[in-house]
Amino acid sequence: MATMPSHGLRHLYTTRPWQKTYRFSTSLASLSSFTEDSEQTKSNAAETSSTTSGPYFPKRNQTLELVCESLAFKGKGLCKVEDTGFVVLCDRALPGERFIGRVTRKKGNYAEVTKLKTLSPPWDLVDAPCEYASYCGGCKMQNLSYEAQIRAKEQQVHDLVIHVGKFSQSELESLRIMKPIVPCDIQFHYRNKMEFSFGSAKWLPKEALAEKQEGDSNYALGLHAPGFFDKVLDVNKCLLQSEPANMVLAAIQDCWRDAELGLSPYNARSHVGFLKHLMLRSGRNLNNGLPELMVNFVTSSYKPELLKPLVERVTAVPEVVSVMNNVNTSVGNTSVGEEEYTLHGKPYITETLRGLTFQISANSFFQTNTRQAEVLYRLIEECAGLRGDGSEIVLDLFCGTGTIGLTLARRVKHVYGYEVVPQAISDARLNAELNDIHNATFVQGDLNKIDENFGSNFPRPDIVISDPNRPGMHMKLIKFLLKLKAPQIIYVSCNPATCARDLDYLCHGVMEKNIKGCYKLKSVQPVDMFPHTPHIECICLLELCDNPS
Repeated sequence: MATMPSHGLRHLYTTRPWQKTYRFSTSLASLSSFTEDSEQTKSNAAETSSTTSGPYFPKRNQTLELVCESLAFKGKGLCKVEDTGFVVLCDRALPGERFIGRVTRKKGNYAEVTKLKTLSPPWDLVDAPCEYASYCGGCKMQNLSYEAQIRAKEQQVHDLVIHVGKFSQSELESLRIMKPIVPCDIQFHYRNKMEFSFGSAKWLPKEALAEKQEGDSNYALGLHAPGFFDKVLDVNKCLLQSEPANMVLAAIQDCWRDAELGLSPYNARSHVGFLKHLMLRSGRNLNNGLPELMVNFVTSSYKPELLKPLVERVTAVPEVVSVMNNVNTSVGNTSVGEEEYTLHGKPYITETLRGLTFQISANSFFQTNTRQAEVLYRLIEECAGLRGDGSEIVLDLFCGTGTIGLTLARRVKHVYGYEVVPQAISDARLNAELNDIHNATFVQGDLNKIDENFGSNFPRPDIVISDPNRPGMHMKLIKFLLKLKAPQIIYVSCNPATCARDLDYLCHGVMEKNIKGCYKLKSVQPVDMFPHTPHIECICLLELCDNPS
């Protein structure tokens, strides 16, 4: 099991020439490519571009010699065309790497290139332990040292807070707003949920394309190759999931192509076939603390007799306590079924988090890194600064299955949770009942479509916790929060670009909409939940200004 290196983790701003350039250019790459729906961020990107590049614009298919200066959001390498400052993004380019790239795409103020040849290796290069690391898009940063990964993630958050959030460097430093990133102490086998796809078209690397693949030799079970909805990279082992989960994956790979079983993978183009997805979820037995595993087969129809041989294989793995079958008859790629059947054992597994018990069904949302979720939720609780007298009202927006609110419930007066997904609300209510928590109310509703009546069903909260998905908060919700004026907002984000945008709105307002901000940013705490991936979690604490207008 890999662990975090103990040296140098607090010295994340190592002096290197590339960081001076990187500090200003990251926002351009991050914002213009990943938050295109925001007119404000478009103008920010355009302004940045005008100061960093001249009239130069590379042509499509042009080849360029480039040096990767840093990592932009989503893990793409950020480069600049020599003598012009023009920004170019390249997938799988790492800081310090000199390479030849071909321009494949042009967008307003930057371009994207495909790497053709590496001329000199990157800094902080390590050997990726996964055999699929060069092809799989899941954890594309495996060949970058973990120390360099978290240094890059912290820097990305820092730059986004400045260039999108419009907070000055001096403000961040003098008020000590930016906190050092919290690394993950386990970098492999940390995911408690993995979803694999069955496919009739196996993805092959270029060097193997000449090999003719026919019939079941072209079948695959694994992960979708980046950029291909219909091609699947065949995977026998994933280093992000637990060893028992890998045993199940291996057992299925060993037999599912057997013609005598009569199993066929779903074809994403013709919409014909039986097996769609394999979902593996890991939990813990509450009595002995040992691992337990759920296996969920997603199929296009309900034919349990076809699945019986697979069920017999996977239940030979001692940790398997649940085998489910979700039936999804739609042509879409979702793993959520219209119907669900229990083929073996119980219809759920269990897990503990911050002293609470959670039942996890096949389609329940649950933080996919349980160990680091303990850290994340502890930091949220510390941010809340509860008085200790049980008097606070907490409004939990985008509450999911209620995990954050429920971990606070025993120390506050009442928690009110809102979430758009009906099944998540049902799970939240069940989790409250399981833990004998009676001061939590969970309501199903779309927070992107609130009206003037929203807020009439709960008292003014002392603390608002907002944990939106990647697009961030809708302007309607921003306006509501600025009108509500809760003393404290804890913003938990999985997308630092939209998070920084929302921090700007809450603190500085939106001039063109005549909206005034009324909060001050107290802290930004990055947390690495998913090593080897470009994803970053942030916890931001905002406090109401002393004299809000």
